[in-house]
Amino acid sequence: MPIDRSIIGMHSPQTTFEVERGAIRKLARALDDDTPEYQRGEIAPPTFPTTFRMDDVPWFDGVDRSSFIHTNQEYEYERPLVAGDVITLVERVVDVFGKQGKLGTMTFIVSETEGRDPEGQLVYRARSTRLTH
Repeated sequence: MPIDRSIIGMHSPQTTFEVERGAIRKLARALDDDTPEYQRGEIAPPTFPTTFRMDDVPWFDGVDRSSFIHTNQEYEYERPLVAGDVITLVERVVDVFGKQGKLGTMTFIVSETEGRDPEGQLVYRARSTRLTH
């Protein structure tokens, strides 16, 4: 499937993750962040959703993913992620655009991911930009 504007609106299947205390502590150590709540594994650092891997996204079917560079990531939270949270994610493509670069045309894919709790309440929204050429 070509990467063009026709993929705007495509979305991933729902995927569910648990926010684990050990994973919170591991990320805090990797970030060298000594915030006590992170070190105890109680509250997740704001970038914690990067540990959730959404591999089953239809717009990458048949595309060499190694050609992509993650260029930007933003998070908006309704509340912090805490140990024990069960979060269901859906990612969707919100924009595709091209820019001319020194090596030719670069294609940018912008996607949004919503993370919701078991009651369906929005916990966070992430916006990600990837680049390929």
